[in-house]
Amino acid sequence: MNSKKFSLEGKVALVTGGSRGIGRAGALAMAEAGADVVVSSRKIDGLKPVADEIKALGVRGEAIAAHNAKIEDSRALIDQVMEKFGRLDILMNSAGTNPYYGPLMEQDEKTWDVTFNVNLKGLFFLSQLAAKVMKKQGGGSIINVSSIGGLRAGDLGCYCVTKAGVIMLTQVMAKEWGQFNIRVNAVAPGIIKTRLSEALWKDPEVHEEAVSSIPLMRLGEPDEITGAVLYLASDAGSYTTGATIVVDGGRMHGGPAHLKKY
Repeated sequence: MNSKKFSLEGKVALVTGGSRGIGRAGALAMAEAGADVVVSSRKIDGLKPVADEIKALGVRGEAIAAHNAKIEDSRALIDQVMEKFGRLDILMNSAGTNPYYGPLMEQDEKTWDVTFNVNLKGLFFLSQLAAKVMKKQGGGSIINVSSIGGLRAGDLGCYCVTKAGVIMLTQVMAKEWGQFNIRVNAVAPGIIKTRLSEALWKDPEVHEEAVSSIPLMRLGEPDEITGAVLYLASDAGSYTTGATIVVDGGRMHGGPAHLKKY
């Protein structure tokens, strides 16, 4: 394959949750591929260093604060992107939250609503706003960060439900918006070493248990998601839409075979 198909030169990308973790890694990878990149999250302080890293790669970088769960913030965000860049080719929805760790039996309405508002509702309405811009331009690519928790039940009940919703929403948007040459896909990471998953890797005992469930015998790093992101963002993935790419070290297939006790 011609590696130029992975180039994003002349493209403008917007990444939510861009101050750290998978969002930051995706933003930097797209900048390295030649895209101008806008990073967004609730707090501007965490975004400015990432925007500086993007600029250091020889492309334009912008940091814009916006609360993913507030539709008025999403409208203002898209307006600012268009004002500064005049177009939007790629949206990476990486913002996510999980304020409650515990059984569904004890979950309250507030944490349920917060999780859905950020992980699913906010993702949809920002995607809708971006799609309207992309439709006028003749196409674009939307990449949603889901989770393997959206493909099988895990211990983070409400979070898993929202991530399953992201996968179905990805498929529905792909089905509806394909006519406008808008591709919509998802990436489903396993356990990646980010702040959101700290509880699974900071404690040595919990970390060892987590690793024992992964055939590659280690947790993933944010940079290891970027290959899938670049494929979906670029012309390399021009005939891929409605897909969910799993990047989990093999965890969906169960723990390492050599650790099985038959």
